[in-house]
Amino acid sequence: MSVADSKRVTPGPKPAWLKVPIPHGPTQAQLTRLLRERNLHTVCEEARCPNLGECFSRGTATFMLLGDRCTRRCGYCSVSTGKPLPPDPGEPARVAEAAARLGLRYVVLTAVARDDLDDGGAGQMADTVAEVRRRLPPARVEVLTPDYKGEPAAVGRVLEAAPDVYNHNIEMVPRLFARLRPQGSYRRSLDLLRHIKDARPRQATKSGLMVGLGETDEEAEQVLHDLRRARVDTVTIGQYLRPTREHTPVERYVTPEGFRRLEERARALGFPTVYAGVFVRSSFNAEEVYHRGPLPG
Repeated sequence: MSVADSKRVTPGPKPAWLKVPIPHGPTQAQLTRLLRERNLHTVCEEARCPNLGECFSRGTATFMLLGDRCTRRCGYCSVSTGKPLPPDPGEPARVAEAAARLGLRYVVLTAVARDDLDDGGAGQMADTVAEVRRRLPPARVEVLTPDYKGEPAAVGRVLEAAPDVYNHNIEMVPRLFARLRPQGSYRRSLDLLRHIKDARPRQATKSGLMVGLGETDEEAEQVLHDLRRARVDTVTIGQYLRPTREHTPVERYVTPEGFRRLEERARALGFPTVYAGVFVRSSFNAEEVYHRGPLPG
């Protein structure tokens, strides 16, 4: 039996393990209203995350900076592609205010890729980390950044803001980049993660891998090897789910048992923290995942 215990997708209903209840309630409505009032975006909504209902009902979300239009087009992502608006100088303060209103103890910040900006948007990310720290001194802050075209100065700008966790997702095996992530680079993403540890050895790093895009088990395991060699501390592994019919189809569904085996393989490679499961996403339960493992040192 394969490591991921996978099967090829055939027409018909999704497997039973992909069906989950969608929670809702007053907290979710209040959070949605707060985001609209502050003109803020979340990756939860823009990427059509299957965990949106659960997270919003608990009063937490992943803030997405620099608007809702990405300058890249990836075959698996439902974030809109188009000409973005200029950076909003008031956005960092509004994000910090919303986080304070929500009473967050752990704040996750991500951003669309902004290849139109000289720094790729790194300055906006760093400013937002600083504003969150000012408004919520006890809170932990995790950043999930684009690759910034591999520019060390841009990564350094974010590192100077001292996030508790620096996350950059590898997303998929290298063979699939040309087709599904053509403006990205597997090597560039690995180099970014490696650079972070070279620059700040005690900086906690994190990366995420999706399965179900057409990779083999051997390819997925090689990615885990590569991430661990880059000294990544935390790895997340989740099932790719097609957000719309316009996006790349699912090639295979991995069973819950398959994810347990992937987790075992990752732990055997030496990752201090592993979070694997059907609905796992890079920012899902980020606070819980942060407290699961030892801090780097």
